[in-house]
Amino acid sequence: MKDEKETRKRLQECAMEEFLEKGFMKASLRSICKKAGVTTGALYFFFEDKDDLFASLVQEPLAGVREAMERHFLGEKQAMEAGELFGEEAQEGDADDYQTTLNIVHELYRYRDRFRLLLERSQGSSMEGAVDEIVRICEGHYRMLADMMQQHIGGEKISHDVIHWIAHMQIDVFVYAVTHIDTEAEAVRYMGHAVKYMVCGWYGMFGVTPDTVGQ
Repeated sequence: MKDEKETRKRLQECAMEEFLEKGFMKASLRSICKKAGVTTGALYFFFEDKDDLFASLVQEPLAGVREAMERHFLGEKQAMEAGELFGEEAQEGDADDYQTTLNIVHELYRYRDRFRLLLERSQGSSMEGAVDEIVRICEGHYRMLADMMQQHIGGEKISHDVIHWIAHMQIDVFVYAVTHIDTEAEAVRYMGHAVKYMVCGWYGMFGVTPDTVGQ
């Protein structure tokens, strides 16, 4: 049992190197097996195919980040329904936005190579559209928040195109960090400015600032 776990881990480590260097489509299972010191048949004992091997490297960390986002979104939805994102509670919501951002950044840098694999080397794999799926989740959440903000504050309905752009912008902020910023500390400073910009921009669409919502 221990030997099987070690073999599986060695295959994944060698696959990480191969996928990062060549990308999913050009990566060779034969090369991965040679580096790991096992036969191709041994690889198929652990993984169905190259796609399954690739997915095994990125699915778990991706699921962790997605769960953190969905948990935060659920909290925002419940707070909005209870009227807690208006008035003084709006500042508490902003603090929660920042803390959730820090948590996600930590996970992104904890598994940075795996996220780079997903973002830069997944073309042709079943994981290629993973980021687009997260954008769709964000889009649905921001559509709901915008409609509830409009009901409370009034003003013009925010268009689908703007909501789509906001969702993309939020995810692109994280994507840029992982692919361009080398350290978690630098990413935290970068995200601090990004969160302030996005929060102020969000409330600004409704003609208010976080400090004046509900006044």
